[in-house]
Amino acid sequence: MTNTTGLYPQLKVDTTASGAVGQAGGVLLTETIAATGLGRAHSAALGPWRKPLAVHDPAKVITDLAVTLALGGDCLADIVALRAEPGVYGRVASDATVPRTIDALATDAPAALKAMDTARAAARKRAWALAGADAPDHATNAKKPLIVDFSPCGAPSYSATIAALYAR
Repeated sequence: MTNTTGLYPQLKVDTTASGAVGQAGGVLLTETIAATGLGRAHSAALGPWRKPLAVHDPAKVITDLAVTLALGGDCLADIVALRAEPGVYGRVASDATVPRTIDALATDAPAALKAMDTARAAARKRAWALAGADAPDHATNAKKPLIVDFSPCGAPSYSATIAALYAR
């Protein structure tokens, strides 16, 4: 691990013949956060909620929670998985700090959510700019809009279940 100016440490790649890739998904997420500027944007946007003597940046806590969810966590305490890998995720807030941070943001939830939405929009714009011609919105306009088709994965099984219920 080396020093960093972002939310997560800069990692060095080791090309030895090891098959260990346990944190590959987490590294991909943290590198994406860094490349898009999401960490810095969140940090600036959530600055008003940071207590003067706080050790943890509210943006880091929220971003760590998002990474935890993406890696399969389903509760606040699952952030322990990140805490167990300081070389990958840096300093991670304690189980007591996480809900305190959420409580602090909840004191003005509409403003906090708007701040996070603005930060994510800036990061998304940066990601699309970095992707260039490979960006999902490349060459879109009013006459050629970006169409995203969401189809529910469970629709066939749900329909079969409903049909089976009515067949009784």
